[in-house]
Amino acid sequence: FIGDPKDILDEYTELTGKAPMPPLWSFGFWMSRITYFSEKDGMEVAAKLRENKVPSDVIHFDTGWFGVDWRNDYTFPKDRFPDPARMLKEFKEQGFEISLWQLPYFTPENVLFDELVEKDLVVRDAKGNIPYEDAVLDFTNPATIEWYQDKIKGLLDLGVAVIKVDFGEAAPANGIFHNKKTGFYEHNYYPLRYNKAVADITKEVNGDAFIWARSAWAGSQRYPVHWGGDAATSDNAMSATLRGGLSFGLSGFSFWSHDIGGFTQAAPEDLYARWTPFGMLSSHVRSHGNPPTEPWEYSEEFLNGFRLADNMRYQLMPYVIAQSKHSSENGLPMVRALFVEYPDDPGSWLVDDQYLFGSDILVAPLFESVTSRDVYLPPGQWIDYQTGKTYGGGWHNIAGGEIPVIMLVKSGSVIPHIKLAQSTKDMDWSTLELKVYGNSDSTPSGFVYLPEKEKVETITLRKSGSNYRVVTDPYRSEVNWKVTVVK
Repeated sequence: FIGDPKDILDEYTELTGKAPMPPLWSFGFWMSRITYFSEKDGMEVAAKLRENKVPSDVIHFDTGWFGVDWRNDYTFPKDRFPDPARMLKEFKEQGFEISLWQLPYFTPENVLFDELVEKDLVVRDAKGNIPYEDAVLDFTNPATIEWYQDKIKGLLDLGVAVIKVDFGEAAPANGIFHNKKTGFYEHNYYPLRYNKAVADITKEVNGDAFIWARSAWAGSQRYPVHWGGDAATSDNAMSATLRGGLSFGLSGFSFWSHDIGGFTQAAPEDLYARWTPFGMLSSHVRSHGNPPTEPWEYSEEFLNGFRLADNMRYQLMPYVIAQSKHSSENGLPMVRALFVEYPDDPGSWLVDDQYLFGSDILVAPLFESVTSRDVYLPPGQWIDYQTGKTYGGGWHNIAGGEIPVIMLVKSGSVIPHIKLAQSTKDMDWSTLELKVYGNSDSTPSGFVYLPEKEKVETITLRKSGSNYRVVTDPYRSEVNWKVTVVK
């Protein structure tokens, strides 16, 4: 591959596949923890989200929705989920999609274990035994895929929106797979086959090849979205999460998420507050991990701050989906290393604790309990999203705003906003606000994209006195544009 980073990513993803555009609801906030156990738990969370005006689109049931915690059998227990189809319909009516956890490993105590072994749907070793205590699904076997997809289809047919495709990294190294290949050969292919199996049946039933996966391999970007796994609950883990996300994006993945606050233990309020805008300014956003994760379980000050960051994301939804559509078509990451946009700027190659959210917004999270930090800005003028203050290129010490993050917009950018709604399903796309950042560019422009349209468009404005007017409008009769200048 040759060329600038953008060219290389485009060429690489032409070879290995580009990420399809995820559904609109997936870009909303996901509420989760280890774990909700019942319909009652989920409905209480849904009510609290709406009561506290915390915009959200997805509630995730993790390891506890089975009859026995962690024992994956694809079945809602009747004592805790008496009528799953009715429940899922009611969630949807409230503006919530439901995500369910599962994994490809089955303990001997699992009711499906004997069936899987008897039907030879699992990985064996050279002696014909199971390499681990757990049975591991063999996705090189067409019969395994058929059996597995039938189980997943049953859940999707009920109304489940997305399956969490957890684990997948532990393909037995000493395994002999159905295709006669060894574990050494199949180890890295395993997550790709696993991702594909779930994505294919999800697309067949729901229309989108959308999953929530952890493990991946070259080509897994065709089956978004992936998250960063079980991060520790610490400042160091927060910064390491960003470095991992930047690396992932440079591997051809447009979409990526991470567990806000970390996973391994209950997040301290200060860390959770600083991690929240980092999550809200990623392609997909989920609070998940050891409880509590729900913002109302912390102080009123924290809840108000969380809501403020969440509101910002929902108001930025036109920018999020327009940049996402452009990224998916060009093999670009939404969480983007600075040098991807500024390959000729030496300083941009040295920064791994900041990122561009799409092409026009620069984000510098607060990785320590501080109110300001040193921030490197690529060449040009940059406007603070929260204060409106303008900075030139180079190093600056910049304070976070009411939302604890440093967030700047490239001068000359047009950032589309939408009226706040509690769910993406309730958003009014007929009226959008175009915020023009900087007052020196005579013809600022930005990407716009309406849900369900085929392609991303560019909208161009022209300076008229002290204001701007739209001169290139791809959605003439469909959208009423309101123009605001942020100087």
